Amino acid sequence: MIHTARFCIFIVLLTQACAVFAGSAQVYVWRSEQGVLVFSDSPKPGAVELDVKEANTIKSSIDTSILDIKPKAIDNNYQVEIIQPEDKATIRDNTGSAYVSGRVKPIFKLGLTIQLYLDDKPYKKPQTHSMFVLRNIDRGEHQIKMALLNDKGKVIATSSPVTFYMHRISVNKAN
Repeated sequence: MIHTARFCIFIVLLTQACAVFAGSAQVYVWRSEQGVLVFSDSPKPGAVELDVKEANTIKSSIDTSILDIKPKAIDNNYQVEIIQPEDKATIRDNTGSAYVSGRVKPIFKLGLTIQLYLDDKPYKKPQTHSMFVLRNIDRGEHQIKMALLNDKGKVIATSSPVTFYMHRISVNKAN
C-alpha cells in the first residue's frame, strides 16, 4: 500500500517535471524516402539533432498596448430633453392623442425611470423608456415636462417645459 502511494506520487512528480522541460525538447531532422524533409521530436537512425536556440513563441503583429481596456465611468450628470412635440407646436387630432418622445444623456442606465408631467400633474406611472402616448387630451394649451428618477424615486434631472396646443373639432353644433 505504501509502495503504491509512493509510486503514484513519483508518477505525478514525473509528469510535472516533463511539463517543465517541454520547452527544451530536442528536434531531429531527416529526409524521407520521397525526399521530403521531416522534423520530429523523436530520434530516428540517420536523423540529425538540431540545435534550437530559443523557445518557439509567436508574437502578435498587432500592438495591443494602445487598447483601452479599462471600464469607462459613466457620468451621472444627467440631462433630459423633450424631442417631440416641439415647443409651441399644434397637434391636430380629434381623439386628443399626442406622442411624446424624450432623450436622456449621457446614457439611460438600468434602474432609472421617467415621469411625464402634463400641466404640472404626473401623467400615469413612471416608466423605463422615454416614449409616451397621451390619450383624450382636452383642446387648448398644455404644458409637458419629464423628470428622470433614480432607483429610489428621487428626481435627478428634469427637462425644460414644452408647450403644445391640442386642436380638436368642437363637439358643439351650431343651431
